[in-house]
Amino acid sequence: MHSYGLRGGRMTEGLAGRLQHPRRSLGDRHRSQAMKFLNLAEQDPERAAASVDWAEQNARQALLHDFTSDDNWRCLAHIKKLREDESGLKALMQDLFSVLGRDPEQIAQLDGVAILDVSEELLEAAFSNDALDIENWWKDINSGDTELSAFIERVGRLDLSDPRCNVLFGRRLERMRAAGHEDSFIPLARRLLAQRPVNYELWTELGRLHERREEYDEAWFCYDQAQTHYPEARLRDEFRERMEARLDDGVRKPWTPPAIDARDEFLARMQSLAVRISAPEVVGAIEEVVEDEIESITDIDRIAELLESGEHSAAFFLARRLVASGDESAREWLDRASEALAADDEIHIP
Repeated sequence: MHSYGLRGGRMTEGLAGRLQHPRRSLGDRHRSQAMKFLNLAEQDPERAAASVDWAEQNARQALLHDFTSDDNWRCLAHIKKLREDESGLKALMQDLFSVLGRDPEQIAQLDGVAILDVSEELLEAAFSNDALDIENWWKDINSGDTELSAFIERVGRLDLSDPRCNVLFGRRLERMRAAGHEDSFIPLARRLLAQRPVNYELWTELGRLHERREEYDEAWFCYDQAQTHYPEARLRDEFRERMEARLDDGVRKPWTPPAIDARDEFLARMQSLAVRISAPEVVGAIEEVVEDEIESITDIDRIAELLESGEHSAAFFLARRLVASGDESAREWLDRASEALAADDEIHIP
C-alpha cells in the first residue's frame, strides 16, 4: 500500500491542496505514461516486470492527481488484474467506494467474490450508478436516471469524511445550489462540513449563500470557520468590512459580530451533527459529551475522549467552543484536534 501524506493542515498548502483537488492534465499525463510502459512490457518480455512496475507507479500518480477520471481508475485496475493482484484490486475497489461515500451496500459487494473475475463489472457499475464527473452526474440527475431526492437521502447516510469524497460531494452540492436548490444545499453542506471541517471552500460557499439571503450571523459563522482553516483569505475580516460599510439612506448601518452565546450555539450544533454522523455504537456514549450531562468530567477530558475515539471533528468543534468563550487552556487541544483532522486527510493509493 503506497501512502501519500497530506499533513499540511490546510487544503491549499503544498501537496494537500494539489492532491485533494483534481488536476486533469497531470492525471492524463501519468496515465499516458502508464500505458506506454504497458506497451513496452508487451514488446520486450525480458524487461516486462520492470515495465509493469513503472506502469503501476504512473497509474497511481494519475489517480492521485485526478480521482474524478474513470479512465485513471480503469488503468490501475487493469494493471492489478494483469498482475493477478487480488488483494490490491480489492483494496482499489474499496478506495473507489470511499471516494463515493463508503456506501455499505457497495462495500458488501466485495465480500466473498472472485475479485479478479468481477472487478471490471463492479467498476463500470459504480461509474454508471454514480458518475465521478460533475457534469455527467448532473446530467443523470436531470435525465431522471438518478432522482435528486434519492441523492439527498443518500448523503444523509454516507460516510463523506474521505477528503476526495468531501471535495466531490461538495462540488455536487455546489452544482445543485447553482440550479436553485438552496434550501436543500444548506443542511447537506453542513453535514459535509461536520464530517470534514477543514473544507474551507465549502464554508466559503455556504457563507456567501447566507450573506445573499441576508442571514448575516450564519454568514459570519461560516466565514469565521473558513478563515480559521485558510487565514490568508481574510474571508471573515472582509465580510466584517462589507457589513460595516453598508449604508441606509446615506448613513452607515451599525453592525456587530454575533455574540459569544450565538457562536457557542453554532459550534455546539456542528459538534452535535459531527457526533450524530458517527458509528451507531459510539453515538450513545459521545452524545453525553455534547449535551453536557456528565458534570464530573471536564470539557478538556471530553475533548480527549473524542480524540481517543476517533471523533476528530466533534473534538475540533468542542475545542473551538472553549477557545471562543475565552478558555485559553483549550487552545492546545484545538491544535491537537486540527492536527488529527490533517492526519485524516492522508490519501492511500492501493
